[in-house]
Amino acid sequence: MKKILLIEDDGDIAELERDYLEASGFAVDICADGDEGKRRARTGEYHLILLDVMLPGADGFAICRAVRKELDIPILMVSARLSDVDKIRALGLGADDYIVKPFSPSELAARVKAHITRYERLKGSVQEIPANLHFGDLEIQPGTHRVFVAGREVRLAAREFELLLFLAAHPQMVFSKEALYDRIWGLDAIGNTSTVSVHMNRLREKIERDPSRPQWLETVWGAGYRFNSGSTEGR
Repeated sequence: MKKILLIEDDGDIAELERDYLEASGFAVDICADGDEGKRRARTGEYHLILLDVMLPGADGFAICRAVRKELDIPILMVSARLSDVDKIRALGLGADDYIVKPFSPSELAARVKAHITRYERLKGSVQEIPANLHFGDLEIQPGTHRVFVAGREVRLAAREFELLLFLAAHPQMVFSKEALYDRIWGLDAIGNTSTVSVHMNRLREKIERDPSRPQWLETVWGAGYRFNSGSTEGR
């Protein structure tokens, strides 16, 4: 049975969400305090973290940041805040989804199931690519989910790794934001393709020597993005 950690300080909402998730076949632990939630989220015993933004103690953003430094499990952030800035910040920290309250509990359960299924499928598809990918000083290890730049390991969130691996496995091919969103996310996470740009910027910050003139992850204006496997010049 898949285990969910629900970090939510509103008892009524937490119990309602737990009931729907347990009815969908998940085991659910509830934590109402941000600091305790951060500690438990980092134990590695959960398959998904369902995380409110506003919490006593550490807030949802701080918890997401801490978990992403150690784990690549799905993180779904929940908030009554509608600001695009909050959504982009959450995605930039490595959240896989941002769900705005109020929402249907049945929809929440469906999203949780979809994210876990997609995560497991990603792990399985990575195992199907046995060979490491080398491009100059960039090395991608699909089997171990690791990336190295000039011999130094770079830690990527799950979606960042999948985006990089997909593009690197199709060098020189141009993919639109819509195509990448459909391939990597595969569900209506936040309703638009802005998450692709956010993750691309994060990837460039982590693997490019000069993110403003990327060597590997190029923008093809008006078309999308491509992985430039043979470039030695920044563009």
